[in-house]
Amino acid sequence: MSALILATWLFVALRQDLDPTPEPVPNSSDGEFDAALEQKLRSMLLYHGFSQSEMAKATGRSTDFVQRALDHFSISMEDRPNAPDNGPLLILPYPGGRHPRLGFLDGAIDPRADTKVSLVSPWAPQEYAVVDLPEAIWWEDELLFLAHTHIPTLWTRAGIELEPVPWVTDSDGSLSNRRHLPNGVTIDSKIRPIRHGVLMELSLSNEGEVPLRKLRAQVCVLLRGLSEFQEQSNDRTTLQPPYAARRSQTTPNQWLVTAWDDCHRAWANPECPCIHSDPVFPDCLPGQTVTARGVIAFVEADDLPSAIESVQDLDWASPNAMTHPKTP
Repeated sequence: MSALILATWLFVALRQDLDPTPEPVPNSSDGEFDAALEQKLRSMLLYHGFSQSEMAKATGRSTDFVQRALDHFSISMEDRPNAPDNGPLLILPYPGGRHPRLGFLDGAIDPRADTKVSLVSPWAPQEYAVVDLPEAIWWEDELLFLAHTHIPTLWTRAGIELEPVPWVTDSDGSLSNRRHLPNGVTIDSKIRPIRHGVLMELSLSNEGEVPLRKLRAQVCVLLRGLSEFQEQSNDRTTLQPPYAARRSQTTPNQWLVTAWDDCHRAWANPECPCIHSDPVFPDCLPGQTVTARGVIAFVEADDLPSAIESVQDLDWASPNAMTHPKTP
C-alpha cells in the first residue's frame, strides 16, 4: 500500500498547489441580499430553528447583517410551515453553523456542511435528521475522504485541502453532489425524496491509474435534530443488518430506519447519537464505476418486523429504484 500512496502523492504534487489560496471574506454589503441568501436563511430559521448567531456562523456574516437580511426578506417564525401531507419528504442542503452532533464532538471537528442533507420530519416541521453522504470513504487501509477532522486522510497528510462542493437540485427534486479528488477518484452522491423517506446512491469512479480495492463507506444518520430520537442511548436502537432502526422515545409506533445494500456493518453511536448501515463496494479498476444504494425512511408501524417490512416494500436496493421509486 505504501507504494500506491507514494505514487498518489507524486501525482497530486504535479497537479495541485499544496498551499491553496484562502477563500475571500464574504462581503456583507446590502448587495449580497440575493436569492441564494434568502433560501438559506429560510432553511435555517423555518426548518432548522437556528439562532441568529448560528445563522451568522453559517453565512460568514455578522448577526447584525443576519437581522437586516431577515427584515429585508420579511422572514419570520410566522412563516413556519405545517408538516407535509402526502408529498415527497422535504430535503434541504444542511446549512452548517450548528454541529449536527450532541456529543463525541472531538470525533468530528470542523464538520463539512457540503456532504450533509437535512431530512425534514413528516411528523414535526421544524425537526430533521441529517445524513452525511458520505461521512467517510476507505480504500484498503487508507482514508480516501472524511467529512470532518478526526484522523488523518490521504489529503491532509499531503497538505491538501479539499474545496467545498455545493449540492445541486436536480429536475426530479433530488440533490446531487459530484466531488473530484486529486488522484482521479470521483465521488457521486445522490439523494431522492419519496413520501416519508429518501432513496440514496453513492458511486465511486476511478479515473486514475491505480486499482481501488477493499472500498467501503460510512454513511451517518445524525439524530440531534429529532427531539423524539435524540436520546444518547442505544436502548431504542435495533441493528438487524442491513437495517438499523431507531424507535421514538414517546411515540412507540414511529421509527427511523436506514439500510444500504452490501452492508458490511450496521451500528450506532449513542454519544452522537447516530445510526449507520455502511456499504462496501466491489473493486474499482481504472475506468470503472461502482455504486451502492440505500434508504432512510420515517415509518409508522406497531413493531420492528412491520417497520422493516414496509421499508423492504420500497424495493430500495433495485438498480431502478432511484429513477422509478415505489410509493409507500
